[in-house]
Amino acid sequence: MASLLVWLALTAPDDPAGLSPASFVRLPVEALLAVTLLLALPARARRLAGVLVGLVLGAVAIVKVLDLGFRSAFLRPFEPVTDWTYVGSGRELLSDSVGPVAAVVVLAGAGAVMVGVLVLLPRSVLHVSRVVDRHRSTSTRVVAGLTLLWVACAATGAELVPGTPVASASAATLASDHWQQSRAALRDREVFARAVAVDGFRDAASRDLLTGLRGKDVVIAFVESYGEVAVQGSPVSERVAATLDSGTARLKAAGYSTRSAWLTSPTFGGLSWLAHATLQSGLWVDSQARYDALLERDRLTLSGAFKRAGWRTVCQSPANRRDWPEGRAFYGWDQLYDARNVGYAGPPFGYATMPDQYTLKAFFDRELARSDRPPVMAEIDLVSSHLPWTPLPRLIDWDDVGDGSVYAAMRAESPPEDVVWRHPHTVRAAYAQAISYSVDTVVSFVEWAQDDDLVLVLLGDHQPATVVSGARASHRVPVTVIARDPGVMERITGWEWQDGLRPDSHAPVWRMDAVRDRFLAAYGPAPVAPPGPSRAR
Repeated sequence: MASLLVWLALTAPDDPAGLSPASFVRLPVEALLAVTLLLALPARARRLAGVLVGLVLGAVAIVKVLDLGFRSAFLRPFEPVTDWTYVGSGRELLSDSVGPVAAVVVLAGAGAVMVGVLVLLPRSVLHVSRVVDRHRSTSTRVVAGLTLLWVACAATGAELVPGTPVASASAATLASDHWQQSRAALRDREVFARAVAVDGFRDAASRDLLTGLRGKDVVIAFVESYGEVAVQGSPVSERVAATLDSGTARLKAAGYSTRSAWLTSPTFGGLSWLAHATLQSGLWVDSQARYDALLERDRLTLSGAFKRAGWRTVCQSPANRRDWPEGRAFYGWDQLYDARNVGYAGPPFGYATMPDQYTLKAFFDRELARSDRPPVMAEIDLVSSHLPWTPLPRLIDWDDVGDGSVYAAMRAESPPEDVVWRHPHTVRAAYAQAISYSVDTVVSFVEWAQDDDLVLVLLGDHQPATVVSGARASHRVPVTVIARDPGVMERITGWEWQDGLRPDSHAPVWRMDAVRDRFLAAYGPAPVAPPGPSRAR
């Protein structure tokens, strides 16, 4: 059992793509080196070395499990320097998905397993070392023979299964990779600080900012997990494509134009705030370290530019349940709406504290419906399409939304999470349904609000988890500009975006950090009227 635990720790893969029985049929060089070390040391030093080797193996095993999880969720390995800060976000997501009590049990169980690994592997190594010491001559011959075998397999590239070499150094490679990764993360702080300092719009005068949008209500609507997989090239895209095509026709009938393209998101499968910060700041914010560093510095954001130019700025984040001082200090929001201050009296829907329809209706009632107001710029997070994609509300008549209590009966209409998540195809179907609901809700809102001066930027924050996207998915998300005023679209003719809500494979692809500068440049100085009140429904 001791040898088996050590073997598993050394040979277990750190990538879901390599998770198969064949991945354990390997000869790890680290085991040969460890036994050689134990044979060479005296008794007291051998015990100390056994404990240290066991702790290192335990850490390697834990990192491998974390890598498996991060690759499955975010399509990247665990990053030791900053990823530990996601514990709080993970706990909240788990609590929203399975309930607070079950979340505590799961986290406590995970903690117990980690402690167990760090206890059992040192004990296992010590036990193996005692066996090796009692049978020194036999152990020496076995290690020598296996070392020759390892060298031969490494030289010939021998594989029992294609893609899985017999001669393995995966644990050492993993440790080296994460060490280099951590060093690069620490060096990146200086690199990012220099990037933050370069800003061609920092000193732009208010009269020169966003002149092409004066008098317009500008809404940036992030649809959670709205990625390329929802639009093209996957089993889930057929349903969503139909929703997008129908939405294009409905918006055209209502007098709105639509232009779409692709953005490359800095994140995958989650961590939406990295995408929000990237779009807003014009900087590539692909890690928590960069995000934290950004919030501590002075950088003109899109919301800050609109505020400087005379707009009232609003952020609506229905998933947020606590104070967010950075919203005002860094982003410059005049008003912050969250789960606590929009009067919602209905039930939550999985992670989503309220349906997207209620989120948009609350924004309309509190902002657009007001008379004698300045134009509004808002960022709105639409989270009904957040994992686990069940339960899901239905779109209802906007005048029936009320305080949200009408949604109480809808939770029972959706299949429970344990049923949806039994098979990947039911998960993908639930995802497609959730994205279709969110997109349909946005289109319906535009039709219903009747705001002639509305300019809506609809985009995804990142692709969904690999259970939907697959392990080789891109980081692309769709982006669409919706407006009734032809002058708004004329400003972005040079972008060569495609007509409609559904971009195809030939549509332009931008990095998400390019949006801020291109947006400010496209709608920059022009001889137009100063800001005035908008005309809403």
